[in-house]
Amino acid sequence: MVFFIDWQTTLECAIIALFFASLLMLALFKPLGVLQSCGYKNGEFFRWARRKNNLIFSRYSLLALSCLLCCAVLALCFSFAKGYADIISLAAYLIFFVTYIFADARYSFRGGAVLTKRFKRLLAAVWVVIALATYLAASLLNFADYVWGEKIFSYLKYCALAIIPFTALPLAAFANLITLIWEKPINSSFVKKAKTKLEKSDVTIIGITGSYGKTGVKNILNTMLSKKFEVVATPASYNTPLGIARTVNGNDLPAGSVFIAEMGARNVGDIAELCSICPPDWSVITGICPQHLESFKSLEAIVSTKGEIITATKNRCFVAAAAYDYFKSAGDKVKGCDCVSEVVSDCTGTGFTLTLGGESVKVKTKLLGAHSANNVGLCGEVAYALGVSIEQIAEAVGELEFTEHRLQLLQANGVNILDDGYNSNVAGAKAAIEVLRSFGGNKICVTPGLVELGVLEESENRQLGENLVGLDYIILVGETLVEAVKNGYLDAGGDPEKITVVPTLKIAQDKIAQIILKGDCVLFLNDLPEKYM
Repeated sequence: MVFFIDWQTTLECAIIALFFASLLMLALFKPLGVLQSCGYKNGEFFRWARRKNNLIFSRYSLLALSCLLCCAVLALCFSFAKGYADIISLAAYLIFFVTYIFADARYSFRGGAVLTKRFKRLLAAVWVVIALATYLAASLLNFADYVWGEKIFSYLKYCALAIIPFTALPLAAFANLITLIWEKPINSSFVKKAKTKLEKSDVTIIGITGSYGKTGVKNILNTMLSKKFEVVATPASYNTPLGIARTVNGNDLPAGSVFIAEMGARNVGDIAELCSICPPDWSVITGICPQHLESFKSLEAIVSTKGEIITATKNRCFVAAAAYDYFKSAGDKVKGCDCVSEVVSDCTGTGFTLTLGGESVKVKTKLLGAHSANNVGLCGEVAYALGVSIEQIAEAVGELEFTEHRLQLLQANGVNILDDGYNSNVAGAKAAIEVLRSFGGNKICVTPGLVELGVLEESENRQLGENLVGLDYIILVGETLVEAVKNGYLDAGGDPEKITVVPTLKIAQDKIAQIILKGDCVLFLNDLPEKYM
């Protein structure tokens, strides 16, 4: 066999394999970041790849076709070089892979790959799989050349390697499957260690779930409970088994302290799994909307999944007033929270009356929007049930800070910036636009649309467009969802001169710089990560 007998051919194939693996890894880096954001789940990864208006397969097809044609032209043009024509033809792959990598960089939002230890192991596995696949393909082509011996085939044989870009995503998914051989035991051991630590600790566990508002409610509750207890909470949006385990394993859990665990879900059973790791003494459901409908398939499945936390809760589950009807059948174990009245919200913050245990107190927070008052009231009910006084709760309300990227008010050079980059749900988008309207000056909204809404995606994005009517400037970012937003805006009577579509957030920022004036307000609504590009 030529694979082993001819050492020169073997070396040539090995070099080609290393060459292709390195180039394709660079071209695959963004999709691998998407795979990471999909929780390393191949099913979600391929759903992303098949999304309506997602051009990933078209891009790889164009890359492959360009490489094929250029490779053939180079091979024939340098046929006078005899045995070197096939090697020279490989320059086509270098030219077009580099061109693709630079062109693809233009379509970046946020949420690229995070270089965790697991992601680095995935990169290594993908690189090895691509190298082996390319080596095998190159070896087979050389073996065919050896058996057939046709001169024209000798020149053109490496044109067949243009098939490699077509196989890029399947190869990445295959490598991801291979990594499960060691990743599953590592993850299982890590989660088991956290579960054992919680079982042995004397802490009060509070679980928070819902379609939206989880991180904001977690931060509010953390501030309130810190008036009486030592509190450990999952950071940022750490709401998966590994995220909770990382928090537990990385912190001390002193006796009498409180552990707040944010719990996210995309599929039925996800909350039950989290509760098995971290069984809540008390729990909170922040709200229900068709977020993640793409994976849940129905609103009933969303309600059922969020309701799994009620079954696992030892004491009582506090439910936002707007979601109470979904769970009231659970009886006394569920408490609807409607303790807020006289809400006044403007661009300086939100004031309201908070009533707990028959006592009322007027409070004000810098948090924006009437919905923030309801979130504060929900957390107030929980804190009061755990023994925090209404005076301490009122004091905490005045100390609340914005949650990063969640309707966070920033000010620079006389311009107001509403950073709602992590908001991708219907209810939150409507609230954010209302907050934007409370500011003076020109009102500018930058958004790529809303995602993970399944069959409702187009209709809800049209509704988003309708809600934007009346603003001074609307800048839509990207290619995937913006057409529905634009159509909804125009059909509702929006001014076509006030809306524009740009391919990237960077270009949107450049456009804002051209029109912004002191006193204006810009809302960045849902800065989509790569998996939704």
